Amino acid sequence: MTIAEELRSRNFSEHWSRFFNDKAVSGLILIFVEVPLLLRICPTSEKFDVFIRRFTTNYMRAGMYTLMSLIQWLSLIRKTTSLVAAAVLLLAAAICYLIAGLKGQGFVGSKTLGGQGVAQMIV
Repeated sequence: MTIAEELRSRNFSEHWSRFFNDKAVSGLILIFVEVPLLLRICPTSEKFDVFIRRFTTNYMRAGMYTLMSLIQWLSLIRKTTSLVAAAVLLLAAAICYLIAGLKGQGFVGSKTLGGQGVAQMIV
């Protein structure tokens, strides 16, 4: 049954609610980590800001992406779905951040996405 068919039948199964809930949480965290400008323009709590700012090193980002990938892989135990793509891409990002950390490369923020320098332009 496709999403459209389920919506028409009004059968909102646990699978779809879990799918959208997991993706929403993971997606929001990833967006705020990768686009730091959002922390400045979106009204968020101080607790949330402190949590997001923990992920400033390559190792912390590798850990975050690994955990999110693991969650995706675990969700595939019961049934294989298109979440395989998300799990693989999250794992690839984790490996890239880990390699950068092992090579000693410092994390470089992008001015385009709200890194250093954008704060001065906003204020």
